[in-house]
Amino acid sequence: MTKPPFFPGFDGLMTLSRREGVDIRPTLLRVLTDLYVQTHVHSDDEARQFVELTSRLIDEVDDTTRAAVRARLAIYPATPPEILRRLGLKPQHAGLRVPVADEIPASPAAAPTVRPPTDAQVRMASNLSMRPGDAAEINDMFFAASAGERSLILHNLAETPLRAAARIPAARAARAVEALEMAAWVGDIENFTQELGETLILPSRIAAQVVGDPGGEPLACAARALDMPAPVFQRVTLFLNPEFASVNYVYRMSRLYARLSERSALIMLAAWRGSTMAATRAKYRPALYDDERQRARSAPGQTRPAVQPGVAAAPRTGTQGSGR
Repeated sequence: MTKPPFFPGFDGLMTLSRREGVDIRPTLLRVLTDLYVQTHVHSDDEARQFVELTSRLIDEVDDTTRAAVRARLAIYPATPPEILRRLGLKPQHAGLRVPVADEIPASPAAAPTVRPPTDAQVRMASNLSMRPGDAAEINDMFFAASAGERSLILHNLAETPLRAAARIPAARAARAVEALEMAAWVGDIENFTQELGETLILPSRIAAQVVGDPGGEPLACAARALDMPAPVFQRVTLFLNPEFASVNYVYRMSRLYARLSERSALIMLAAWRGSTMAATRAKYRPALYDDERQRARSAPGQTRPAVQPGVAAAPRTGTQGSGR
């Protein structure tokens, strides 16, 4: 009986990456490394598979990814010697707990480029607020659409003059991204949904709908609204829900996320929030309207006075009176 591969679907992801141009090799190398270092003892077969897979990626990823993997494996006692040599690390010596690594040259940090605002960013300052009815319509249309239709909707949203939701503060978003990645790593969908809803100010019903959608486009919008780095989003799609994480799903989400604009994601966020207001209004408006109608129908009609103005009163009878 053959042992299942160390990372199922690896060959399929690599083939799609080469054919379609979406480079997920850095994410794959990081994931392989994280999986391997979780266990202190490996069988010969597991070590061989790890060497085969990582050897195909080490020379094909960017310097930042290689340096991160190098630092991770440098302090791991069971790193295979072949990988140590490929990473420029010295094999473990007797009496040392970890391999001795050569100094990693610091790569100069790229200076942030200041770009002029684009047309989409200018439109973000528009005063055309989204009404709750419009938000509910966009929300319903988006969730009912197919994958291709959703991509078209997100593309068109970037060109609309609707006001997008405000960006999540950078510090809060960074904390949320870290918590979301940890929850996805262990497959904790409940805590992932709660953290996402609290950060994006969404009710639990909408947050659960975003996370549980099998297409993945709502989750991509939520991640883009948080400015989640693309490698982190790829790891989230790999581990959050194993039922969805097929080769094609991971590839499709990576490609969608690379094209998804921040403005489209923030408009969808505004639509999710606005649709909640529309649902709340719809819940209470009919009751109030019927109450008004009931009050109008149940009010007694005005009775005409017995004696009309200008008509003499009828003479009184009985014991009262003077008898005249």
